[in-house]
Amino acid sequence: MTIISDVMRNESSKESLTRQGQAVELVRRLGIARPRELARQGVSREYLGLLVRRGLVERIGRGLYSLPDADISEHHSLVEAAKRVPRGVVCLLSALRFHGLTTQAPSEVWLAIGIKARRPRVDYPPLRIVRFSDPALTSGMEAHSIEGVMVQVYSAAKTVADCFKYRNKIGLDVAIEGLRDCLRQRKATIDSLWASAKVCRVTNVIRPYLEAMA
Repeated sequence: MTIISDVMRNESSKESLTRQGQAVELVRRLGIARPRELARQGVSREYLGLLVRRGLVERIGRGLYSLPDADISEHHSLVEAAKRVPRGVVCLLSALRFHGLTTQAPSEVWLAIGIKARRPRVDYPPLRIVRFSDPALTSGMEAHSIEGVMVQVYSAAKTVADCFKYRNKIGLDVAIEGLRDCLRQRKATIDSLWASAKVCRVTNVIRPYLEAMA
């Protein structure tokens, strides 16, 4: 007799439906759930497997679960990355895309982590890891709710400054495009861009472009 069978045999039909509804609601609140998160709330891996077989919960990736009717946004890969690397911050090309400041669609999720942080071992989604030192790592962080999951993304101003700092990685033309669109769409002020440029130590690099576009 399996653990699941034992559980279901010992529960009345009403208790089973109540427990099932509570588990499904928990997954709904989490947006995308990991087994360890569910286990902390009393939903074992065995019971999670039962919900999957019943079609109430869907496995959307290795160690990631959601509801079959969950709304999937264009930023779904950022949600998956946030679940797999909770301390990572969406940066550079991925952050530009999130803020609508580039026409590029990166094939990887760009994430910033600390200098001494352990490099994440993630098979999916594909990640591009960039190491930031303080205060560049913590400055300009914003929490955005995507598909019910809180995702850390750098602000538009900080993202543009980061792009100038890492222009050798992404291309100066991409950084200039991001700055132009940021000002055109009013995603950031001159003052906030300048403050971020100071944090990233790229004031001398960004100054002529700011002056030309202001």
